[in-house]
Amino acid sequence: MGILDNRVVIITGAGGGLGAAHAKVLAAEGASVVVNDINAAAAQAVVDAITAAGGKAVVNTSDITNYDDSQNAVRQAIESFGDLHVVLNNAGINRDRMFASLSEADWDAIMSVHLKGHFCITSHAVHYWRAKSKEGKAVDARIINTTSGAGLQGSIGQSNYAAAKGGIAALTLNQAAELARYGITANAVAPAARTGMTTAVEAMATRMAKPEDGSFDYFAPENVSSLMAWLASAESTDISGRIFESEGGKISIADGWRTTEGVDKGARWEPAQVGEAMKALLAKEVPAQNVYGT
Repeated sequence: MGILDNRVVIITGAGGGLGAAHAKVLAAEGASVVVNDINAAAAQAVVDAITAAGGKAVVNTSDITNYDDSQNAVRQAIESFGDLHVVLNNAGINRDRMFASLSEADWDAIMSVHLKGHFCITSHAVHYWRAKSKEGKAVDARIINTTSGAGLQGSIGQSNYAAAKGGIAALTLNQAAELARYGITANAVAPAARTGMTTAVEAMATRMAKPEDGSFDYFAPENVSSLMAWLASAESTDISGRIFESEGGKISIADGWRTTEGVDKGARWEPAQVGEAMKALLAKEVPAQNVYGT
């Protein structure tokens, strides 16, 4: 069938947008998919599409921001399909505001869905995989997180979203380093695709519109799903701790923060001398990518 035969996957926020595309593509590659979404009707529509095409999927409406409830997604995967191999954290929301206008509620909502949402189901899945590993059973598990270019380089009007997505990238690096001993890999993907979130602004909707001439649909979410499917497969067992970017037909690795050579006085810098050090540092600096919107 495909590269995901006999693999069981939970996909969060899979009732629409990227999540629905991921669910359908992974199911077409042979995965048994737990379609998680708090919108039961939307999740059911995705499951119906998968089963009509001959795939295997079930609806799960666990709240990814509720630690106890999120455990039900893991339980359902195991009860429905006999195992769990992959958690693909996709669910997300926007509460865009300029920082000076950002409310506490705007901040908390984004942190809850994105950062906590990436923690809850994954935590329960890791407990399951760690227990199997300690019992001497083979584990070949995957954590696939969804970050964003906003989190990698910042985005005007999205301080909360950028901070959460940057946190997800850092979380991914930690998970990869800590969980390898149990047979678990962790990677993140920053997608660029046409979804309800990205096309909410008219200018973006126009730029990302599906071409009418039948040419390559550059912003089709399925373009990103292909990378997700490969990362979920057994073929990616040696790939961990990477942050990928996926846009159109392009896949790239985001090269993260690195310590530079710096300037070393060999003794304490006096405050008045720091300007001298700064000039030397900036003369050798490789500038970061521009913040989106600047």
